[in-house]
Amino acid sequence: MMGPKQEAQAALFYEFSLEDHVPQGHLLRSIDRFVDLDDIRPYLADCYSHTGHPSIDPELLIRMLLVGYCFGIRSERRLCEEVHLNLAYRWFCRLDLNDCVPDHSTFSKNRHGRFRESELLRHLFWTTVARCIEEGLVSGQRMAIDASLIEADANKQNSTPKEDWDRSAIDPAEAPRAVNEYLDALDDAAFGAASEVEPRFTSHSDPASQWTAARKGPAFFSYSTNYLIDTDHSVIVDVEGTRSIRQAEVGSVRTMLDRINAHHDIDPERLIADSAYGSGPMLGWLVDRDIKPHILVLDKAGRTDGTWSRTDFEWDPENNQYICPEGEPLKQFRRNYSDPNRGPTGKGVAKYQALKHTCQACPSKMKCCPKADARKITSEKHEDARQVARDIAKTKQYKVSMRLRKKVEMLFAHLKRILGLGRLRLRGPCGANDEFLLAATAQNLRKLAKIFPAPQQTRKA
Repeated sequence: MMGPKQEAQAALFYEFSLEDHVPQGHLLRSIDRFVDLDDIRPYLADCYSHTGHPSIDPELLIRMLLVGYCFGIRSERRLCEEVHLNLAYRWFCRLDLNDCVPDHSTFSKNRHGRFRESELLRHLFWTTVARCIEEGLVSGQRMAIDASLIEADANKQNSTPKEDWDRSAIDPAEAPRAVNEYLDALDDAAFGAASEVEPRFTSHSDPASQWTAARKGPAFFSYSTNYLIDTDHSVIVDVEGTRSIRQAEVGSVRTMLDRINAHHDIDPERLIADSAYGSGPMLGWLVDRDIKPHILVLDKAGRTDGTWSRTDFEWDPENNQYICPEGEPLKQFRRNYSDPNRGPTGKGVAKYQALKHTCQACPSKMKCCPKADARKITSEKHEDARQVARDIAKTKQYKVSMRLRKKVEMLFAHLKRILGLGRLRLRGPCGANDEFLLAATAQNLRKLAKIFPAPQQTRKA
């Protein structure tokens, strides 16, 4: 039998509880157990005036931002609509049915003001990392580093070629916020000071972004998000935004390792990375800090003509010489010199050479130096550290590390496909760092929620 037609009937009183209408297995229930925002109000106390109209609770704004980044809601207008309609979002944000959702413009005002001035988002990220450490998800022994390109909110149509770009013509008083951030970051090692090479194009709306074709496709403006993770449970222990060039990305390693040591007293036993981080100065810095570099050495000494390359020669650090496959030494000096200019060049490169008569009588001369009288080898200043990395690459632990390195790439895939951060919404170095920090915080919270889900409670009849 067909039932009666359903019609809405107004009632004078309703008995409604948000707690009863949020499913016990909802992701936000698990995340809420690890969100500790009790110290936000004291942390921001100096940023508020003691007089005037009462402000919106900063904890509410942070909870709404976490909802947006955890569920890939990129637009703040849409975020306000979703929080207004979704009961689980209201429950997480501590909003009752009668409470009003803040206007979307409130986020911009607070982000560009007190949130950025107080580095609140960095503080929130550190709080999440500390919770991961407390729950035993971070051992600090094996860490991996990598960078990923994120498209900037800029396009080529609103840009200038490098031969026509003149930064001295910019008036800071009339320039937008992102342009002023670009001027402030010119001496920053992660942005302007990372390289003296000018990009092919410079964006008018976001000049700090990098014009790049690293994806082997159409070029675009981008920033790089750099992740330093603990490989035990893929927890992001630090994140840094830089220009999308190798010098800036490699330089962020030192910044992040120093930072986690200062904040959490963590110094990893090994660092895992790809060959882009295998330069001599980087390896030397790691070895000096007693961190084992599980990194493929960036070596351009290979030869394409079939003759022996530098890797075929054995390095003898005790005698400061190379040994060729035939057992003959290649030395830097054959006698003592009092002139210091005869040592390594200003670029940190030393030259080693075999004796001419030895090479002429060698049966393997055609495999070694067919067009030269004697074999010569150039060696960088950090050759000892490079050799340490080469020796590590021959071990079983190195093979394990190369498998663990993929965990960083999986986090980047999650960042772009699940959280929807394929293109930035905020401009300038500060805007990029704000988005990267919130996204990394959301990923760590989702990791905690996955490993430690909220206990299921039996609903009363």
